[in-house]
Amino acid sequence: MTGERPAAWGPLSRRLFAAFVLAALSAVVVLAAAAVWGTGQGLVSAQAEARRQAAARVADAVASAHAAAGGWDGADLDAASTLAAGAGARLVVRAADGSTVSGHGRGMPMNPAAGPGWTEAPVVVSGQVVGSVHLAFGTPNTSAAREIAWGWIALAAVVALAVAGLMSWFVGRRIVVPLTHLTRAARRISAGDRSARAGVDAPGELGELASAFDHMAGEVARSDQALRDLTGDVAHELRTPLAALQAGLEELRDGLVPPDPGRLTSLHDQAQRLGRIVQDLTELADAEAAALSLRRQEVDLAAVARTAVEAHAAHLRTAGLRVRLELGNDVVVRADPDRLHQALGNLLANCARYLRPGDVVTVGVRRSAGAAVVEVHDTGPGMSAEELLHVFDRRWRGRAGQAVVGTGIGLAVVRELVTAHGGAVTATSGAEGTTFTISLPW
Repeated sequence: MTGERPAAWGPLSRRLFAAFVLAALSAVVVLAAAAVWGTGQGLVSAQAEARRQAAARVADAVASAHAAAGGWDGADLDAASTLAAGAGARLVVRAADGSTVSGHGRGMPMNPAAGPGWTEAPVVVSGQVVGSVHLAFGTPNTSAAREIAWGWIALAAVVALAVAGLMSWFVGRRIVVPLTHLTRAARRISAGDRSARAGVDAPGELGELASAFDHMAGEVARSDQALRDLTGDVAHELRTPLAALQAGLEELRDGLVPPDPGRLTSLHDQAQRLGRIVQDLTELADAEAAALSLRRQEVDLAAVARTAVEAHAAHLRTAGLRVRLELGNDVVVRADPDRLHQALGNLLANCARYLRPGDVVTVGVRRSAGAAVVEVHDTGPGMSAEELLHVFDRRWRGRAGQAVVGTGIGLAVVRELVTAHGGAVTATSGAEGTTFTISLPW
């Protein structure tokens, strides 16, 4: 990583801060509205209950006065008036027939129940309703309670905004810093620095993204290295036959040697070697682009395998190999038969090139766990674990590569063709024998 510090307050950080602040303000507004409405409703309910209780106490006092006087005449209502005044209300007492016993003439309406702010309660003596009391309360003053509620709301808003700011800074750092490292690593790779890596330790999806990016960067670096190696190897392979052709043709041109059949045969062999190299490179390029040019159709793998074996039968017999077929029935996939034939042909050509006379090659086709499988097994010398790691690499020919003619591209072509079909090819080997397995989806 470079020593540059990531931007701590970039556009994404500002957007995150704005989003957190907006969310906090929205929550505060909703809670404030709920608090104000709830406070008002609570105060109204509490005052209504307090008025009902006050009216009940005054009614009990009036009932006691009525019982003591034996009627309304001479009833002492001073205690009831005192209770009403203590509750902040004016008192009107009415008899059962509707006549006013006390309170009339003090600015009260003739029908107290019709006025605002009135609360009434029955006067019960010996189980009978002898009248009613009516209390007129003033307009309730809820401003103090509302001021207290608004004070707490303002405090809550300040705390919410502070928490939103801190959370946006924390989340912004956890998101923006890894993204900044990823961006800089991507720019360095695009500029040609294949060693650039994000090196980010982030939680969740960001960590997975960083890990996937670093893995991708590693694959790009390995691909570039493989391409450079391929270029160097191809240049080396081409240099020898080209030099021999050039020297031979110059000798013929200058009359230094006669154009006898032996000399012409040697030049022809060098030309054929050049042709093989060019053909292998063409096949590899076609295989890498196979996904774009597949002509898929319903294909019987057994028929493809049988055709490939027949096409290479002479080559295999020349190499002294025996071939066995173990072809299952009705193993049908949707694929390009020509490309599959090419892949199997490369595997069989590889057997003819590397196996010993007398070895047996078994070609099998079967179904297995939702896949169509083609196996090419031989009884040859086998490969080591180290060789198996590189068997599908371009230009790799293993320990026998120096003694075998070839460019080491055939198995790389097989992998590209199988991958283009959405399948996979693997190689397993022991002290003796190697098995190449092609798995294709149904």
